[in-house]
Amino acid sequence: MRKIVYGLLTTLFIALVGCVTINVYFPAAAAQKAADQFIGNVLNGSGAAAQPTPKHDTDNAPAKGSDPSAMLLDLLVPAAQAAATPDLRVQTATTEALRQRMRTRFENSLEAMLDSGAVGFTNDGLVALHDASKIPLAQRAQLNATIADENRDRNALYREIANANNHPEWEAQIRATFAKGWISHARAGWYYQDASGAWKRK
Repeated sequence: MRKIVYGLLTTLFIALVGCVTINVYFPAAAAQKAADQFIGNVLNGSGAAAQPTPKHDTDNAPAKGSDPSAMLLDLLVPAAQAAATPDLRVQTATTEALRQRMRTRFENSLEAMLDSGAVGFTNDGLVALHDASKIPLAQRAQLNATIADENRDRNALYREIANANNHPEWEAQIRATFAKGWISHARAGWYYQDASGAWKRK
């Protein structure tokens, strides 16, 4: 009888594994936390972005003497859930180099440009010219170069995070998450674009 039960369970297990499709969802909460840490470091020099710590679910371990079918489900369900909600890897050698460049650029020039109102945060995670008249004519070439350099690094950052997680299709969602984060961290008086692209002052 026991052999028959185990035989049926084995068949059921193979059928379930063959039929189950695991969807990997974008980890929005982990992405928002990582974006906040990264942005906080760039704008305030506070805390480098740390990788989320994987959670180990020990509560779902099957108890000794449990029903074999319950044990099978206990093994399948947590594994499927873990695969469907991955951690987000943010720290790589490339993202660290980008963070350092962005922090240095912010301290040397971008902060003053944001304070003056010449530059603002866009709704797609970049920076853009808001009012060139806020900067003396002689400094406008530097203004344009700073904007171009910053946007190059931001685009590279979003792409690198997506690729580091083996999900290049997440780039747009990572960009959107960071776009909200930049605006959320903007200081009073800085300009940003709303969802329609209109400039607003914080």
